[in-house]
Amino acid sequence: MSKNVKYLLYFLAFDAVVAGAWLGLKALKGGGAAAVVDWVTIDEGYAPRNPVEEFIKNDAEVRSALPVEIRNYGRDKKILARFKGRQFAQPTENVLRMFFKGLDDWMVVDIKYKNDKERDVQRTMLYVLAASRWTVGDTGTLLK
Repeated sequence: MSKNVKYLLYFLAFDAVVAGAWLGLKALKGGGAAAVVDWVTIDEGYAPRNPVEEFIKNDAEVRSALPVEIRNYGRDKKILARFKGRQFAQPTENVLRMFFKGLDDWMVVDIKYKNDKERDVQRTMLYVLAASRWTVGDTGTLLK
């Protein structure tokens, strides 16, 4: 074999080792997809598991929109990185701290309900706990 072909083979072998090591480290760090979360139906008899679910249930009762289906991702940073809303596009926790002074907690929740025209509506909500009060921080969708 010529000298150039040998160098090319060494270079390709080195690239394969580096790419394999990078993919292996990414897999060890948990670089995969976020955990799958099931839909939960909130109706009159549902017992909320956290303040955000209670907030959603009370709001739906006031609007006469029960039942409402939710998928609560909690504080999943991978989901937050996929969130695209009106104010934020793929934010980090540090970005949320800059915009919401005194940020104590946050949560991402998918909500599905029927509007007054009986059309299905689905949106992703970013809830934030700032100044001891849960509020809607942004509304949007999750990127694939």
